[in-house]
Order: sequence, then structure tokens, then C-alpha cells
Amino acid sequence: MIFSAASLLLAAAGGYFSFSVFPDIARGAGLRSPGIIQFAAGRLVEASAYAPFCSILVTVACSLAGIILIYYFFENTQSPEILFFGLFINSFSFEFIRILLPLKQVFPFPSMYLITSFRVLFFGRNLGLFSLFAAGVYAAGMDMQKQQNVFLMLALASLFISLSIPIDILVWDSAFVLLNGYYAMFRIAEAGILLITITTFFVSAYTRSSRNYIIIGIGALLALVGRNVLFSSDNWITPLFGIFLLGVGMWLVCTRLHREYLWL
Repeated sequence: MIFSAASLLLAAAGGYFSFSVFPDIARGAGLRSPGIIQFAAGRLVEASAYAPFCSILVTVACSLAGIILIYYFFENTQSPEILFFGLFINSFSFEFIRILLPLKQVFPFPSMYLITSFRVLFFGRNLGLFSLFAAGVYAAGMDMQKQQNVFLMLALASLFISLSIPIDILVWDSAFVLLNGYYAMFRIAEAGILLITITTFFVSAYTRSSRNYIIIGIGALLALVGRNVLFSSDNWITPLFGIFLLGVGMWLVCTRLHREYLWL
């Protein structure tokens, strides 16, 4: 909660100091941010200079709201899956780093700091994705005594990937994200991880004879799609669509997991 709240305050403060340069950053974008809405509507949905800042605030606020939701449902209820789903939700807080791109136009700090910051951003995104995958693995029956080791492996894998990605300091997209290499490869890997994660929840529904895990799998899918919509948001339609998908997904996962473990 503290990390999410601090990230929200930092994002708001960064937006306050850099608000005037948002149009310059938007004009300097080398490419359009890839996303579901942009792909479906194309030029019918125009990019806005201020929508990315709105999406940053919304994404970090969703992280804070999600952590509060998890605390409300699981204060006295133990669930091995909820730790990693909570890490998935908390990883949204790293999105405040995107505000550093316009801030650099106001306060010309060294480019090395900006590159390092975006590596931290990609670390958070990878950790969130891997954490959701781990939640599915635990639902399938993995020994809950290994949580600490699993978290360490996820963090190390995320760190290795974020340090290996080439980042172009001179090119960014319309969502205030620096251009990074191997984008197509990571998209394919993300789709594969998502497919495996949803499959594990459905397998858990069969092995545990519980329909709750079917709903949890659907909720996880909606949450991840909503997350990606907010990450690539550069217009005024995408934040609303992303909030809806992410909110419904988080609610389904939390309520169904709570129902599944309430009487254990």
C-alpha cells in the first residue's frame, strides 16, 4: 500500500511540473503506442498529449485500489495464489516511471538515469507477468512452502531480462515509453505465458472440482488485458476500457479466491 500510494504521489507531482511539455513529448514520439484500441480503430482514435499522463495516474491508482481490495478480502484468509496475484497488482505502481520522460525536458538530468529508470519499469512489468503465471502454478497444486524461492526466481528472471533489453534514449512512443528491442519476441512470450496461466486455472477447476477456478482464470485474463490496455493508452477511450477490464478482473479473482479458501 505504501509503495502504491508513494508512486501515485510521485506521478502526480511529476505531472504537475512537466504538464506544459506534454505536447512537445507527443509531437516528438517516433511511433504510435501499440494497443488493442489503436489496432482496431486505427486513425479513427487520435492520440492525445495528455491521455498518457491520465493512464499513468489511473494505472497506479488501480494498483493501490487492488492492494486495498486484497487486504479487505484476505486479512484473515490464507491463499497461496493471492501473494503472487498481489505482486501482479502491485507491479502497476512502477508505471509512475513513465512520467520521467517529460520531466527530463524540464529538468535535464543525465540520460543514464532515464535509461536506468526505464529498466526498472520493464523489471516491474516482467515481474507482474511472471507473478500472475506463478499464481496459476500454485492454483494447479504447487507446494506452498516454496513461495520464497519462487519469488526469488521470478525477481532474478525479471532483472536479467530488464538488463538485457536494448533501450533507445532518442525514440519513444505516444504512451511515454522509450523504444526497446525484441518487442515482437516479448509479445509472443507474453501471449504464451498468458495461455499457460489461464490453462492452469482451468486445470485446477477440474482437479479440485471447483468452478471458482474457471471464474478466476477468466478474471486473470481480463486483468492482464486491462493492464496492457492501460500500459499502451494514448487516447481518451483506452483508460475507461482498461479500468473496466482490470476492475472486473481483479474483483473476480479476489472474490472467487476468497470464496474458495473461506471455509478451509
